[in-house]
Amino acid sequence: MMKKTILMAIGIAFAMTANAQNADTTRTESVYPYNTFDTYRIGGYGEMVAAWKDYGINRFSGVKYGNTKKKRATIAIPRFVVAFDYKLSQKWILGAEVEFESGGTGTALELENTENGEYETEIEKGGEVAIEQFHITRLIVPEFNVRVGHMIVPVGLTNSHHEPNLFFGTVRPEGETTLLPSTWHETGIEFFGTFGKGLERFNYQAMIVAGLNANGFDRNAWAGGAKQGFFESDNFTSPAYVARLDWRGVKGLRVGASIYYCANIGANSDKYQTYEQYGKIPLTIWSADAQYIGKYVTARANIINGNLSKADKVSDANGLLSNKSPYSRLTPVAKRAVSYGGEIGLNIAAIYGSKKCPVIYPFARYEHYNPQEKVTGNHTADLRLQTSMWVAGVNWRALPGLIIKADYTTRQIGTGKVFGKGTYNSENEFAVGVAFTDWMIKK
Repeated sequence: MMKKTILMAIGIAFAMTANAQNADTTRTESVYPYNTFDTYRIGGYGEMVAAWKDYGINRFSGVKYGNTKKKRATIAIPRFVVAFDYKLSQKWILGAEVEFESGGTGTALELENTENGEYETEIEKGGEVAIEQFHITRLIVPEFNVRVGHMIVPVGLTNSHHEPNLFFGTVRPEGETTLLPSTWHETGIEFFGTFGKGLERFNYQAMIVAGLNANGFDRNAWAGGAKQGFFESDNFTSPAYVARLDWRGVKGLRVGASIYYCANIGANSDKYQTYEQYGKIPLTIWSADAQYIGKYVTARANIINGNLSKADKVSDANGLLSNKSPYSRLTPVAKRAVSYGGEIGLNIAAIYGSKKCPVIYPFARYEHYNPQEKVTGNHTADLRLQTSMWVAGVNWRALPGLIIKADYTTRQIGTGKVFGKGTYNSENEFAVGVAFTDWMIKK
């Protein structure tokens, strides 16, 4: 689906005349040196996960105590991604990532305006293939560079660090991936750079990209399903503005913060008239995160806070969307959603000081998230969405790019507070996984 490249022409039109230098940049957060390859490199990442669970498939089935107790198992290949970087010159870099997702069915969605604007879906292919990144980077000086195309939105910890070697669990952190699109990628323009040298270094990103769609906000996932992409082109009527700043002042430590703002998510809806009567519907999301990678310990933490103005109006409108709509239509949509958590792992081989010992990281993670932290109007929050969870497990780094994972997860539902006992049945599972991340070919 070679869509979402409309804004590339903007970047190519820039008359950049400054001398290019090897900027300290990366694909996802603008931090790796392009001098690690001469002409091109090809790589990717992938995950395989099997899980054994003690709960049913519907927490909202009407059962008094939440999810039913039912033993079941699942197995999946959540994603396989092929990545490619190519130096058109020492000043211009082409980057791309193509994602293959399991269990998906490719579809084409159209709005039949001649039939009162009804949705019409046609099955066109089997197995979903999506462009996760496709951009051109113009290197100027380390302090200022430009990238245009389809790019990762660096809000939160996981979107900027979504490869499976950058989190311990068999799956991505649940709170972030529930409340926000994951992996979140949009089309637009980005300005990025690095200030300082050595440990005293700041990396920044500033972006203008296609905004989220009010149609996709719902009760269970808040903005998780609000990314555009159902159609051949995205609405750019109300673009989003994104900024991120990372500080690297201590060896192994990175501390970052990001903010996302869209002045009117209603203007990005499939049919502009759906929310027109409510005026502008602003959306603000901010996040803060930190990561420390040392010889003995690896630790990560993050917090996300989202605020949607006129959430009660969005709820009213979304509840009346067409039955053929691709969106869930589950309401109410919350005014405020939150997620926070952290994880820590110990390097057993380093602790014992043995090169013969396998590189094994026992780890633990805690998360708390609620897509209905605050609701407005005549709506009532559903306690079954308040989730606190512990994950404990082990990672074995069998090779530099190959990780074998195993973990146990327990969720407390309807806690009402951190570490609280859930009002509803807990959900428990054991999972094993294999993950690969590497650049396989360089020239």
